[in-house]
Formats: sequence, structure tokens, C-alpha cells
Amino acid sequence: MRRFSVGKRTEQVDPNVPPTPFRSPSDAVARWSPVGVHVVRRCGSYHPGPVKPQTDDIAAPLFPRGLTWVNTAPLRMDKQIRRTVLIDFWDFCRPSSVRTLPYLEAWHRKYTEHGLRVISVHAPGYAAGLDEDAVTAAVARLGLTHPVMLDTEHELWLEYGNQGWPARYLWNGRLRLVDYHYGEGAYDETERAIQEQLGLDEDLVPVVRPEDDPEALIVVPSEGHEGPWSGPYAAGGAWGAFAGTGTIVVNGTEVSIDWPGARPLVEHPHHTEAVLDLQVGPGVECLAVHFTPGVVAPD
Repeated sequence: MRRFSVGKRTEQVDPNVPPTPFRSPSDAVARWSPVGVHVVRRCGSYHPGPVKPQTDDIAAPLFPRGLTWVNTAPLRMDKQIRRTVLIDFWDFCRPSSVRTLPYLEAWHRKYTEHGLRVISVHAPGYAAGLDEDAVTAAVARLGLTHPVMLDTEHELWLEYGNQGWPARYLWNGRLRLVDYHYGEGAYDETERAIQEQLGLDEDLVPVVRPEDDPEALIVVPSEGHEGPWSGPYAAGGAWGAFAGTGTIVVNGTEVSIDWPGARPLVEHPHHTEAVLDLQVGPGVECLAVHFTPGVVAPD
């Protein structure tokens, strides 16, 4: 059994048992309200867990040897001494992962010269993510230039005892854990923690979406569904995760599916009650339908 502790939480993971797929954001920590129950919270606060460990002696697990890397030659965690390292577990089939990536890329571009190393770790939750060529193509399609590790067999995931997607872990120059976050949101908290480690005090990168603003009031969306789904929902948007190639029809509009992964189906300017009509054509597999948070509608 491998053990990795975060604060007072210790997770034991049997390496012979594959990780259980979680809804996004990690439903081991960040739990959405049930369908029909809408709770207004500030953005970045829809996770109940702490963002700083309660001890400063948690050492970074080493990277497994022999894994595929994108955008860089293979890296070693033990060679990152004196760097600040941000590790993010993601899955290209999960909207919350995809929606987090612009911040990771922005931090990579802004802080690399100051000593930050951003590493995204792709750990698949669906069979579509086992295709490393498809993941590599997704990295290019999503415009990622920072290092990406393909943890196809969940080796590093198990070393961390990770809880779900996305999950961010910030390590200082001594490779000790200083900050972590499960799920979407709290981008300002993570960036402030990065700046603290780098000895900086600068403006934060701009928010990508209104619901990412730390002062925004958001409404928890309806829960997602595994497999194809149609029906009423309340959210800021609806996303689908797909595999295969072909076409789907979203509320009467035909959409071509020519790559696997998560993509937006419907996007609203704020939290909206609506109905999704999704028809999946031959050759396409709908892995899941997810809903994303939206800001409170104006009066």
C-alpha cells in the first residue's frame, strides 16, 4: 500500500485497484448540491476543504520513470529543488479540468522566468483518455505549452492518493507541500500562494469567466449524468464528453464530433433554467453530460 498525507487526511490506495471515476469537480471533496437545490456561494468557495496543509513536512512524490511527456523531455521531481512546482491532475474528458487549463497556461507564461514550474498530469477517467496520441493531440488543440505528463496507468495518481479532477498541488523549493485545491475555482488563492513562494506581489492574471471572479456570486448547478442525457437543468452551461467520430444534435443544431474529449454544448451568460435536447448519432459515444456553475442572474 502506498501512503500520501495531505494535512491530517491520509489516503491509502491499493495499487492493484484502479481509481474510481469521480464527477467533476472532485466529488470526494467538492460536492455539488443535488439537482434542484441551488446554493449561492462565492466563486472559489465551493470546496469545503482547506487550501493549505496543516503541516510543512509533506514531501513531493517522485515522478514514475518511463512515462510519456509532452512539450518537454522527461522531468524528474527530485531535480526541481529550488523551484516552485505546481502539479495539476486533469482529464480531457472532464469540463472542470478543461476550464482550469487556461489559468495553468497563464501562470506558466507569467511566472516561469521567476522560478515556477507548471506540470499538468493527465490521468484518464474514461477509456478515451487511454489513447496517448489523442491526449497529445488535445494538448496541442488546447494550446498548452507547459510540460504535460501522461499518467495513463495512474501511477503518480496512486502515489498522491489523489481525490479527483482537477486537483492542484503547490510545492516549494524544498519540495514540500504548501498549498492544494480540489475542483474548480480559488484561482486567486492559488496564484497568491505562487507569488508568495516566488517573493512577488503583482496583479493576478485576468479571470477567464465571470464566475471565476473571487467576488462573484455563483449558483451551484444541476448534477451531471453519466452517458447521454436530455432533460431540464439549471446551470451556467452544459458540457458533454464524447468519444468516436460523427455528429450530434444539440437543441436542434447539428455539431460535428471529430475528436474525443469534453466540449461545451450550451453556454449561458448567467445561471439559467433550461432544457437540453441531445441526440447522439452513429459512431459517437456520449460519455457524460456535465453542468457548470454560473453567476446569479441580474435583477
